[in-house]
Amino acid sequence: MKSKHTSLSAIVLASTVLLTSCGEPASDQEDSQATSDSTSITVYTSEPEEKVDEINAAFNEEYPDIEVNVYRAGTGDLNARISSEKQSGDIEADVFWAADAPTFENYAEDGDLIELADVDSDDIIDEAKDDENFYVGTRIIPTVIAYNTDEIAEGDAPTSWADLTDPKYKDKLVLPNPAVSGAAAFNASAWKNNSDLGKAWIENLGKNSPMIAESNGPTSQEIASGSKPVGVVVDYLVRDLADKGSPVALAYPTEGSPYISEPAGVFKDSQEQEAAQKYINFLLSKKAQEIAVEQSYLPVREDVGTPGGTPELTDIELMDQDLGKITKDKDAAVEVFQKAVSS
Repeated sequence: MKSKHTSLSAIVLASTVLLTSCGEPASDQEDSQATSDSTSITVYTSEPEEKVDEINAAFNEEYPDIEVNVYRAGTGDLNARISSEKQSGDIEADVFWAADAPTFENYAEDGDLIELADVDSDDIIDEAKDDENFYVGTRIIPTVIAYNTDEIAEGDAPTSWADLTDPKYKDKLVLPNPAVSGAAAFNASAWKNNSDLGKAWIENLGKNSPMIAESNGPTSQEIASGSKPVGVVVDYLVRDLADKGSPVALAYPTEGSPYISEPAGVFKDSQEQEAAQKYINFLLSKKAQEIAVEQSYLPVREDVGTPGGTPELTDIELMDQDLGKITKDKDAAVEVFQKAVSS
């Protein structure tokens, strides 16, 4: 994958001239050095605000001279913003931290990402690594079936994707919008390209008239309220809600859960590539991965445990995913999904 962009703009802090009565050269040099060491990076992310804030606070404990500015939105909106920036000049973000590997595959093919030469991924599980090192996963996030335990007894809860096409769930389902959520778009392609499911399953799901929420967050809230007692959502949101007392539970579907790794990468237009790679190194560090586990995520390294009450990753049935096929077919899969749920 050959790069085709030159490194240009990022956000840089302006130097400040300090006036002193003595004006000694040594003091001026120290002031200049302290100011020039200050750096600012911009992160485009789909991470929930409170979670990225916690990560950034921990990052700044180790790197107090690197200011982190965050623009947060759904992956679809982030991609639209990046596309607009590319058309008008240069990508304004230094770090992209969002959703799924296929999104990053497209940016890598377009030459928008640098190779992460200064990022240490030795302790990271293989499922989170890119063979060409343009990005690296930071969490394992399976998509599951969630249900409201006040509305549906455990013995009656769906345990497979096939169960969701049962007419008894008509008008009771909710799913995130794949046109907005990168994870949902990934799922659409994973389902369409799964031999046990495919286009027919998506069409049968559509016959149950599922509500389409904007993203995973609103989807989980619909399930927790009982408005739509069964839904498809990323697993950590169910754990978050259950910890706060909501009547929700989840099932990892018997056919396997599609999963994303919420990768991070550095844009080639960044003028702060060194600081940006320090940020990604921190995301992969034991300290940051322990924070991720505390935030109810499954980690990408095996020495930090898993969230309380959560199976080990090896005990969760994950879907067999052909990343290349999912990447190439994602737009077509989203179209199939949208047609199915609107018909």
